[in-house]
Amino acid sequence: MGCNSIHWFRKGLRLHDNPALLESVQGVDTIRCVYIVDPWFAGTSRLSINRWGFLLQCLEDLDTNLRKLNSRLFVIRGQPADVFPRLFKEWNISRLSFEYDSEPFSKKRDAVIKKLATEAGVEVIVRISHTLYDMDMIIERNAGQPPLTYKHFQKLISQMEPVEMPVKMITSETMGRCTMPVLDDHGDRFGVPSLEELGFDTEGLTSAVWPGGETEALARLERHLERKAWVANFERPGMNSKSLLASPTGLSPYLRFGCLSSRLFYFKLTELYKKVKKNSSPPLSLYGQLFWREFFYAAGTNNPKFDKMEGNPICVQIPWDRNPEALAKWAEGKTGFPWIDAIMTQLRQEGWIHHLARHAVACFLTRGDLWISWEEGMKVFEELLLDADWSVNAGNWMWLSCSSFFQQFFHCYCPVGFGRRTDPNGDYIRRYLPVLRGYPAKHIYDPWNAPEDVQRAANCVIGVDYPRPMVHHAEASRLNIERMKQIYQQLSCYRGLGLLASVPSNPSGSGGIMQYSAETKPGCSNVAGRNTLEGSLTSGKLFNPEEEMSGMGLKYQRQSMD
Repeated sequence: MGCNSIHWFRKGLRLHDNPALLESVQGVDTIRCVYIVDPWFAGTSRLSINRWGFLLQCLEDLDTNLRKLNSRLFVIRGQPADVFPRLFKEWNISRLSFEYDSEPFSKKRDAVIKKLATEAGVEVIVRISHTLYDMDMIIERNAGQPPLTYKHFQKLISQMEPVEMPVKMITSETMGRCTMPVLDDHGDRFGVPSLEELGFDTEGLTSAVWPGGETEALARLERHLERKAWVANFERPGMNSKSLLASPTGLSPYLRFGCLSSRLFYFKLTELYKKVKKNSSPPLSLYGQLFWREFFYAAGTNNPKFDKMEGNPICVQIPWDRNPEALAKWAEGKTGFPWIDAIMTQLRQEGWIHHLARHAVACFLTRGDLWISWEEGMKVFEELLLDADWSVNAGNWMWLSCSSFFQQFFHCYCPVGFGRRTDPNGDYIRRYLPVLRGYPAKHIYDPWNAPEDVQRAANCVIGVDYPRPMVHHAEASRLNIERMKQIYQQLSCYRGLGLLASVPSNPSGSGGIMQYSAETKPGCSNVAGRNTLEGSLTSGKLFNPEEEMSGMGLKYQRQSMD
């Protein structure tokens, strides 16, 4: 009787640097590579057609690469707990391998599968390769608690063993005598499903701006590393109208789905830096785009409530407003602020937005203008954003709403001035909001201030062809800053912490909120005041806000991999 193995793909949709798969093929006669998709989940989940399309392209590319090894990807319909007992018997399996997933839901799911495998006499191989570090080791080194400032996280990883080198690519040579059985009816039984099969309407669907798969990821990595001047000086490209668009060197969706190994990216950066800088040691800041990802994975790994406010021990309990109508306008890009609406339109159309654009819309929804919970914004990003994953998405929304990690609530993005400084001519607005295409640059970010003859000449009358601003930004921002100040004052009193030492006495001054000039009249605020602070304390132990947090700034993901 031969030894037969299954490798279970979840994230880690690649053949390079896949240690669990590499180990699984050693000393076995056959291996089948499996991906499990639940058709019911596809039809009922919040994930957009863009996210599902990207995933299916990743699976198709993986299947293509497996064909080069005389194999195929086995896409199984169902639930893992139902599927594996059947496969163990049907294929006479003696070994199961998969990549370690550090998120709480995944650990719970994997524990169930490991128990089923043990009961069936199946050996289980689990290896870490989605992250650079072992999240459990980070927690252990921090006395059983997650590091809750980036500075402390950096200190912890600087004391750990160096990042492990990527393992070699799966090739015919690494396969050895191991074969991958494929039947003639494989496509019918185990083929990658189409969007239509999963219940999506694809009429009018345009080609993907971000093609999925390992092949595309590796090609993008090479293009990314061609920017030698950036690597040498670690200079972040200035933000302008072009940087707001999807880049052919962007990597974040590929890291999220594991089409690209974070370890391969890490060592490629290191190698190029040493080559350009003549063997000098690279600074930790070079890896910021990867380390921020690790930081949020570590913060969420043992916290099943990480994506919630209530019951989340690291999240400030803020009495957000419930306003479904305002939330819908924000999510659908109908706020009346062209900068915000263009960003949300790009997100819905393409599945990606620049990290500073994420700052703008997140601040607008939460503490900046609408005073709506970060959880609602997180859900929209989870639906639409290709690179959104559970830990990073939740962590960044808590950050930008000043619910955790970051407390400088008196800094607020202006939904007019921020865009105008980034793209003075308004090309980005015209691209995603063609209704405003006829507006001159002077008025395109605040078209409600344009004279009536300018509006008519642009064939876009505000309030008729394009909505009026849903809030008065300056008023809403001042009110919300005061709300946050009250919450943090009570929290400071309760915890005995000096949270408010850096709050300006006049938040609307320089360094405070960015707002309209005096003559700007962007409609009336519909954000009602709220003075009740019951439940606004944290539900558990709070991070130490007095720990020095320099260099953290207003970030969503400080990623060169955008």
